[in-house]
Amino acid sequence: MHNNTTVFARLALAMLLPLAGYFLFQASAADRSFNAPQEHFYIVSLVSFIALALAIAVGIVATQLRNIKISFLSLSYVSLAAMFTLHGLSTPGFLMHHSGMSGNAAQLSIMLAVVWLWLSSMSADKPLIKWFAEWQRWLLPVWTLLLLAACSFLWAFPEVTHYFHLKEKPMMWVATIFIAGMNGWTMLRYLKTYLSSRFPLQLAVVYSSGWLVVAQLIIVTGKMWYASWWLYHFLLLASVIVMVTGIVCQYVSSRSISASVKLMFRANPRDWINTYMSTSVRELVMTTEARDSYTAGHNYRVALYALKLGEEMALTSGELRAIAQGGLVHDVGKLRIPDLILNKPGKLTPEERQVIEVHPVSGYDLCKRLGFMPEELSVIRSHHEKWDGTGYPDKLAGEQIPLLARVTAVADVYDALTSSRSYRKAMSHEAAMEIIVKESGRHFDPRCVEAWERLVQEQPAFFEQTVRNSPHLKLERKVRT
Repeated sequence: MHNNTTVFARLALAMLLPLAGYFLFQASAADRSFNAPQEHFYIVSLVSFIALALAIAVGIVATQLRNIKISFLSLSYVSLAAMFTLHGLSTPGFLMHHSGMSGNAAQLSIMLAVVWLWLSSMSADKPLIKWFAEWQRWLLPVWTLLLLAACSFLWAFPEVTHYFHLKEKPMMWVATIFIAGMNGWTMLRYLKTYLSSRFPLQLAVVYSSGWLVVAQLIIVTGKMWYASWWLYHFLLLASVIVMVTGIVCQYVSSRSISASVKLMFRANPRDWINTYMSTSVRELVMTTEARDSYTAGHNYRVALYALKLGEEMALTSGELRAIAQGGLVHDVGKLRIPDLILNKPGKLTPEERQVIEVHPVSGYDLCKRLGFMPEELSVIRSHHEKWDGTGYPDKLAGEQIPLLARVTAVADVYDALTSSRSYRKAMSHEAAMEIIVKESGRHFDPRCVEAWERLVQEQPAFFEQTVRNSPHLKLERKVRT
């Protein structure tokens, strides 16, 4: 509770200080007019250039990380940068003398940014977000082209902005209410997620959204060219920088982007997993496994086995990346299971079994708020479904179960059987294989089991090495073909 109070206090201070400073400065004698069109153009150009460069870089990283929320954040700040560039170019007395163009462009830049920010706050399982996720790699180039076309049109026909009335009453207040309302919702959603996950990006978006609202208030109440009016330009820059800082802290590892791209096509699954295990995913895995020392390394090994099985089944590179990330966090829902149940050495009661069986949904609910893509979410939610329909949580059967979840189920059970747990010791590889083959057509997709058997025959050294190098595992005999 103390930590939450500190978060709220710092957030309130970060929003109120620039707003209070603006109103105090505006009321003072020091707030004088600085009519400087050229300086305005240079400052706006600097803000726009930084925002555009960072937003494009973030968009590229978002595609690599398979995170739709980061793509939306990129689109938000690309929108801000493009329209703000138009705002700078249309500075009165610089290149254009059309009244109203500059102010309307500034308003449009914030409004478009706010819409994408709002979309980024929505859960990844919403139909609209799932539709956007299907086209993730095209979002940034297509939206950038649309913005370029819109800005070119407005530059060629500046009189069109007369119909916006965004700098006149009552439309300027309608726009302000729209921006404050949308961003208020965005801030609440991200703050709620941050308080449960403590991921830096979530808090960064809260600050960024709040400063956009403060900037909007300065735009509609400030006097153009006065010293206090200049403050909103720097707030917009701060909004971009804090968002990018949050992404860097949460997702960017020590590897360069070029190294990550190269590793996308490597056959070594360990390299693949290490490349795409972002800071946030690593924290989720470590926090989950800290709850149960017997499962140390379980998530990593499940991802490793699932990747190998996915390769054997000729899954696409995108599906393999999804299965790696989904496998790493497939058990994150166990964070909500009490320790007495999670580490119980004896048989679970029916009531305790019900608590355990909720963990796929709990993990799904957390990860959908963090921007995981639908494929990863399917692994998290459905890895305990069974081919005959007797699994949980949704009683799916056969091909109703997502393919990546079916693949992960085999990897998950194999590692569970060959791992020491609080209630039993590890089985041998042979004993585990006997159970998996027996459960083909009941627990597991027969096609996945057939591919698993081929994999075991083709790569016995891989299984032997994985078992030997994993903590809490007992290798009774070498893997034999």
